Amino acid sequence: MGLFDFVKDIGQKIFSREDEASAKIREHIEQDNPGIEDLKVEFKDGVASISGKASSTAAMQKAVLMAGNAQGVSEVKVEGLAVESQEGKDADFYIIQKGDTLSKIAKQFYGDPNKYPQIFEANREVIRDPDLIFPGQKIRIPLA
Repeated sequence: MGLFDFVKDIGQKIFSREDEASAKIREHIEQDNPGIEDLKVEFKDGVASISGKASSTAAMQKAVLMAGNAQGVSEVKVEGLAVESQEGKDADFYIIQKGDTLSKIAKQFYGDPNKYPQIFEANREVIRDPDLIFPGQKIRIPLA
């Protein structure tokens, strides 16, 4: 689990120039830190490399999604990110499609559209409002 792909031209614009991308992505992750210590981010040619120590698999996945859902990022590498706990390991990833809602995604994965808050809570770092999702955005779907 070393590389995650993203849609480079979609997402929140958090940096304007490549020379500021590493610092801006790190600041973005630290703003709502999902459980990463000693976070370091390197960015080159659309690839963000994250290192440090994640408290859990869920924390690592959230940091990856926060970096990857930034406009200009096409891949996120985590080879340098140590994971302390396997908590949150049972998750799938989903790329939001045109016409999707969190309720529709919850129905698809859980069989119940009213379970959309589970998806929202698992993605609070990348989804600020459950009614504001966009095509191409990648989210995690807890399976347990």
